[in-house]
Amino acid sequence: MKKIITYGTFDLLHYGHINLLRRAKELGDYLIVALSTDEFNWTQKHKKCYFHYEQRKLLLESIRYVDLVIPEISWQQKIEDV
Repeated sequence: MKKIITYGTFDLLHYGHINLLRRAKELGDYLIVALSTDEFNWTQKHKKCYFHYEQRKLLLESIRYVDLVIPEISWQQKIEDV
């Protein structure tokens, strides 16, 4: 099984997000989305989200291309997940 992972905030989900997730899923069998936590967005990305993490997670989990949503908590995580 080929697993694919992508990262993002996915705040105010839109067509571009759906298209990205669809294309990512086409690259493998199992799509993992590392969703930026509210704390990571605020302290590291300097972004304030419209929707809280749990709301954004629920939205992503309802998309048919997404198999698993995990929290993104640091920039270092991208290196460790590889």
